[in-house]
Amino acid sequence: MVWAYGFGDGGTGLAATLLGFYLFVFYTAIAGLPAWMAGLVLMLIKVWDGINDPFVGWLSDHTHSRWGPRLPWIAWSALPLGAAMAAVWWVPPGGPWQKFAIIIAIQMLAQGLYTCVNLPYSALAAELTGSTPLRTRLNAARFTGSILAGLAGLVIGALLVQRGASGYLQMGLLTGVIISVTSLICAWGLAPFARNCQRPTGHPEPLAQQLRRLARNGRFLRVLGLYLLLWCGLQLMQPVSLIYLGVVMHLPENWSTWILLPFQLSALAGLQLWSRVANRRGRVFALRWGAGLWIGACLIAMVLVPLDGAIGPLDSVANALKLTALVATILVLGLGAATAYLIPWALLPDAIDADPDRPAGLYTAWMVVTQKLGIGLAVFMLGNVLSLSGYQAKLAQLQPESALFTIRLCMGLIPAVMVVLGLLVMRRWPEHGLHTRAVEP
Repeated sequence: MVWAYGFGDGGTGLAATLLGFYLFVFYTAIAGLPAWMAGLVLMLIKVWDGINDPFVGWLSDHTHSRWGPRLPWIAWSALPLGAAMAAVWWVPPGGPWQKFAIIIAIQMLAQGLYTCVNLPYSALAAELTGSTPLRTRLNAARFTGSILAGLAGLVIGALLVQRGASGYLQMGLLTGVIISVTSLICAWGLAPFARNCQRPTGHPEPLAQQLRRLARNGRFLRVLGLYLLLWCGLQLMQPVSLIYLGVVMHLPENWSTWILLPFQLSALAGLQLWSRVANRRGRVFALRWGAGLWIGACLIAMVLVPLDGAIGPLDSVANALKLTALVATILVLGLGAATAYLIPWALLPDAIDADPDRPAGLYTAWMVVTQKLGIGLAVFMLGNVLSLSGYQAKLAQLQPESALFTIRLCMGLIPAVMVVLGLLVMRRWPEHGLHTRAVEP
């Protein structure tokens, strides 16, 4: 069961990694959209996600099949999702507004299908077992698969994106195949367990009643606040990271794409570390230590000294030392940021269990909705702030000081503040030995 569940976030995790790191750069540097328009695209697709997530969550809660309520959604959406995700990396013809319209249409289709796969899949973690340690293992397996796939995606991206528009399209086609295959493997592997998993017991509810249910669940509101803050911080850093490496740190483009790999490797190690710490000492204990590393790395990123762009990264001792400091910061950042993947989802089943009806699809949907809307707003603000600061993608490293300072803020101080607020939200979480509960066979 654990290995099959881990496959489920492989393809979608690969897509999410590539979208997070490359999509803003693709829209500005390849498709030719201004930064504010690229930010608007990303915000609008998150708003669309906010509309379709509760709808899919409700439908999956009320789906009846011999494989349970979730697997049919994963299996039937896998192939269309792969095709739509490939189309995301195609450059439409025409001027900026025509491209904008076509991109929005493609993204609405792709993100709707992504929800049809990923939201029912996410809800399964709370339904396959009632054991807190096993739920944590399932989420660790989920994000291990996601980060491994994301690592493969960054390698694919580093090899292909330097070819320009054709390279991005090739990356999209390969991504689409991987998404379809891993989603189908997950559905096949979980089928024997999903037939007998816990099922929602509630009845159809209007929107107002859903919101009242959520508002009464204090545990859910805290998990939701933590997830929103951690993921807004992480997703703010992802689209600006390539800009930070090239424009602020003066790394050559062929170095910038590869330097992201240490982050994924460190996050992968962090998942295993925090999963073990969570099972032995508690999930909030793991969160505090991981968040401390994350905050420290963000603050260091604010003050790192740029390399000398006139020579290669290893052509002088000074440049080599600066590169070493950069890589070390990235490693610590990945180790700490792994808590954003693991801990909120490991805590969500506690919130679902606090509701007598246990509608996992409903809670998963609203958790994802709020996260996506928050990320959409954050990326929209990023695009506008970069535009106001004077940043222009075509200028490469020749950016005004106001743009350089803004990029440092988005990589450092702003995410650090969000992580601190997340820690404050989780004060006095009622865990009390849940991590010691026996694992089900």
